[in-house]
Amino acid sequence: MSLKRMARDERTEFAAFLATLSPEQWDTQTLCAGWRVRDVVAHVISYDELDARGLASRLAKARFNPDRANAAGLPEYNVRQPEELVALLDEHAEPRGLPAAFGGMIALVDALIHQQDIRRPLGMPREIPAERLLPALRCALFAPVIRGFWRVRGVRLVATDLDWASGKGPEVRGKAEALLMVIAGRRGVTGELSGPGQAKLADRIDG
Repeated sequence: MSLKRMARDERTEFAAFLATLSPEQWDTQTLCAGWRVRDVVAHVISYDELDARGLASRLAKARFNPDRANAAGLPEYNVRQPEELVALLDEHAEPRGLPAAFGGMIALVDALIHQQDIRRPLGMPREIPAERLLPALRCALFAPVIRGFWRVRGVRLVATDLDWASGKGPEVRGKAEALLMVIAGRRGVTGELSGPGQAKLADRIDG
């Protein structure tokens, strides 16, 4: 299955999940510090409608800082109602612009991680298809904007539910989804992991 197809499926399922949330849930804090559910959804779709000039302008205004660039895309969408945001995500199930880069990899990884950013605080887990998790793990490790490689350096990550491992050093074992969220720097997830390298990783991410 192509990355673009996986990204489209992930976004379609993401929109279907969001459509089930109550107004109160849309204002729940997520694993993205300071961002509510509506902020995360706004971020996921905020790059699709930018052409090359618009993307360059946003990055320049943010002084090419990814965090500031992401925050800059929120105000335009935060005035919209949840149903409007769901409709936009449905409309952009096929990624465009920057999210479509690298064959759709950016859209896949972004939507997959951010859906978990929302689901975890809401206590609404899901089973993520292995064919999506594997490329997301590989990408998150080396994508400069995620900085996963530096975050998990010095340990060996081993998935207990997939045939995947990476790194050198004392082992850290856990489900692939938990490893992905730790690679992405999400606090409060290292407690789901085990192994001789777990404490080192916990100190680095949660300390």
